[in-house]
Amino acid sequence: MSQSAVKAPGVSDAPDAGRWKALVFIALAQLMVVLDATIVNIALPSAQQDLGISDGNRQWVVTAYALAFGGLLLFGGRIADLWGRKRTFVTGLAGFAVASALGGAATNEAMMFGSRALQGVFGALLAPAALSLLAVMFTDAKERAKAFGIYGAIAGGGGAVGLILGGFLTEYLNWRWTFFVNIPFAVIAAAGAYLVIREPKGSRNRSPLDIPGVVLSTLGLVALVYGFTRAESDGWSDATTVGMFVGAAVLLLSFVFVEARVKAPLLPLRVITERNRGGIYLSLGLAVIAMFGLFLFLTYYLQVVKGYTPVRTGFAFLPMIAGMITGSTQIGARLMTRVAPRLLMGPGFLVAAAGMLFLTQLEINTSYAGVLLPGMLLLGLGMGTAFMPAMSMATMGVEPRDAGVASAMVNTSQQVGGAIGTALLNTIAASATTSYIADHMGGASSRSQQQLVQLQGQVQGYTSAIWFAVGILVVAAAIALTFVNAGRPGGPAVSGSGAGDAAEDELPIPVVAH
Repeated sequence: MSQSAVKAPGVSDAPDAGRWKALVFIALAQLMVVLDATIVNIALPSAQQDLGISDGNRQWVVTAYALAFGGLLLFGGRIADLWGRKRTFVTGLAGFAVASALGGAATNEAMMFGSRALQGVFGALLAPAALSLLAVMFTDAKERAKAFGIYGAIAGGGGAVGLILGGFLTEYLNWRWTFFVNIPFAVIAAAGAYLVIREPKGSRNRSPLDIPGVVLSTLGLVALVYGFTRAESDGWSDATTVGMFVGAAVLLLSFVFVEARVKAPLLPLRVITERNRGGIYLSLGLAVIAMFGLFLFLTYYLQVVKGYTPVRTGFAFLPMIAGMITGSTQIGARLMTRVAPRLLMGPGFLVAAAGMLFLTQLEINTSYAGVLLPGMLLLGLGMGTAFMPAMSMATMGVEPRDAGVASAMVNTSQQVGGAIGTALLNTIAASATTSYIADHMGGASSRSQQQLVQLQGQVQGYTSAIWFAVGILVVAAAIALTFVNAGRPGGPAVSGSGAGDAAEDELPIPVVAH
């Protein structure tokens, strides 16, 4: 048997000479988007005070971005396929920079909320365009593994870097710099991308835009993300929360019904019905549920319980970043071309679950070196190892014309997973805290004892939620091991991979020719 490559019509055989330079600017843009997700959280208390935002409205600084970003991701992916990924990428960067400038210059809450929504809109253009550019530019199996290793490390570790940078900017400069810092990132990335990115010819999808699909998917995802956000603040039984979930279910089911029947669907069902990609979207979404919840709880634990400053809190997350970078670039990227993806993803999620197990031992006086350090190292190592092949496999096997929307599905699963994780795990933690305080407050006679019970209650809430996150990661590992049955890139194909197998021959990656 000899290896050959099957090329999509019109796609050049020669790899782009500037692809590694392009990776630098794509990675820089991805870092900016991921940083923004956590950097604003650190600045939120200061911004709230300066702008006079009420406690009831402060959530909209985060929610306005999440709704626009999560709701428009599929649309953004389709625009990238239709309009051109490079053009969409540069436009997204320019718009994100303008929106960030407006956020940093905000003088009232309306201006702040509007700028965050605008960031979400342009982020929804930028994120899928970045990932799909990698998918169509890196077609050699070994090169693809290295490129996605770097991208995966940034996607995983960038959030923790945001905590460090956010802490520095808020503590030593001003909260406004957590917005202004995006501008140089965006300008450098846009200029570099404009000069070095050469998108392969013949990889666009010029079919007319599926307007009903755009409307149904956007409204459905907005309703779903807002439902989880609302659940966190108003409870799961709140009438509006329930109404949002019901509405999201109806809209998204209608979306699937429409997509199965229209000639040029926004989301071709072949993208998600192939068992490998379906398994990756599901396992990634579950893993992100666990990760987002943990970032939230560890930040509160370190600052509220342990009394760390914002900067010290950021540095405390460094072992997790180191673990993610090591897992992604040294383990995932090196083994990606040697073993099947499921043998990296499944064990990776289980190693991350082991790290979470360490963190279930948290108490008020827990040693950082004894519990937090090994827990975060294992968590980062496992997530980095699992994320790298997942990011690569999520766009492998799709037709080049579907690369944008397949990339958008990766971001959508992460965005929805993040919204679910924050709301679900926060609710579990709050319930456990309330129960603990109710059971133990009666025996606290002095004020100091009452404060101690409250702190113990908070820690009890965090560990209860982290136990739940351990279970989620175990389920993610089981899904990865069960659904993802593709062979190693460039190796023999695995048979019986379900619907969509025919699409594997349509991407310019090595396949076995008999």
